[in-house]
Amino acid sequence: MAVSSIQTLKQQFFDGMSFAACTVNVVTTDGAAGRAGVTVSAMASVSADTPAPSLLVCIHHKSPAASAILANRVFCVNVLRNDQSYISDTFAGRMQTADGDKFSCTSWISGKTGAPRAVDPLVAFDCSLMSSEQVGTHWVLFGAVEDIFIAEWGSPLIYANRAYGTSVAINPILPQASDGDREELRLGCFRTFGPYLVPGLVARLMIDHPSTDLCLQEGGQRQIVEALHAGDAEIALLYDFGLGPGLDIEAMTEIHPYVLLPQGHRLAERPSIKVHDLVDEPFVLLDAPTSRDYFLSIFELEGVRPDIRFRSSSFEMVRGLVGHGLGYSLLATKPASNMTYDGRAVVTLKLDCDTRGSQVVLASKQGIRLSPIAQTFTRHCRIFFQTESV
Repeated sequence: MAVSSIQTLKQQFFDGMSFAACTVNVVTTDGAAGRAGVTVSAMASVSADTPAPSLLVCIHHKSPAASAILANRVFCVNVLRNDQSYISDTFAGRMQTADGDKFSCTSWISGKTGAPRAVDPLVAFDCSLMSSEQVGTHWVLFGAVEDIFIAEWGSPLIYANRAYGTSVAINPILPQASDGDREELRLGCFRTFGPYLVPGLVARLMIDHPSTDLCLQEGGQRQIVEALHAGDAEIALLYDFGLGPGLDIEAMTEIHPYVLLPQGHRLAERPSIKVHDLVDEPFVLLDAPTSRDYFLSIFELEGVRPDIRFRSSSFEMVRGLVGHGLGYSLLATKPASNMTYDGRAVVTLKLDCDTRGSQVVLASKQGIRLSPIAQTFTRHCRIFFQTESV
């Protein structure tokens, strides 16, 4: 075959494979050859009928992770959730951590084989290396699965057409409700402010619709948007970031960022705090998609970098770390109580900056007619946000 024909076929192969949707996986290893990791999409099951279930991954031969796995003889395949693209970007080299260590982008634990596993992936397969073969530019690594972690919830992060995406659930065919049947509200809400806003709104709704059955979907932005498109949620309260096409949205309110400090902190008596007052203090980052990017952008606009010492995707964990005097945080949702789960007092102060607040919107899928109960919920939202200070 002529060289030009081979090159054409090679390019067609790249173009064709770009449409093959794959899960996004971070493959990690640790041992005598050191810790390493890399993002891969080429991962597949081999057999469940071998002495241990087996799978394979393909890694470029120049990747330090490939040589480390061959030497350590263990690896872990971390299948990422749809809100963990930042982990993929970090291990693919598209995003840098503050300290230059890829593993700083999230929290890890040591698996059964010693290979690092992310604390909260969608799935993780902890493997010992069975065999390997170099094919062209890539090592094909066969692993015997020794341990498996499976999350209780979440959807996979998918890479196709040179972009991230996620799966969409197939709607079940539900029977039509007859007169007298209980009404169901399928409501989605962003996980951090949901507990702060939704219970009161549902209580108001129940006055008009006392026989309501509430089906509540809580999660990050991507999960709630996915639920709206899939029909798992008819209507949802979420932020206006990265919603994409196909949704009708109505602005409800704007939540402004504030500073969270432990009681007794040297800055706690001030009426407000500027970003520059915080740069030398340890920062506890709410490390969740959307929230993380928003809070870090506040520092970027001021031309400074925070001293990130702790990261957590849990709102209450962040509050708890601050309550124990381990640092400060920037948050948007402001609970009525100034106590953490474990009884520590915290202080909230106004953040003196020009950053716009986070817009909370009510969203639904375009082209659908809202059910009567969803329409009533919408009216209660409008009244609540017009009369209440959030």
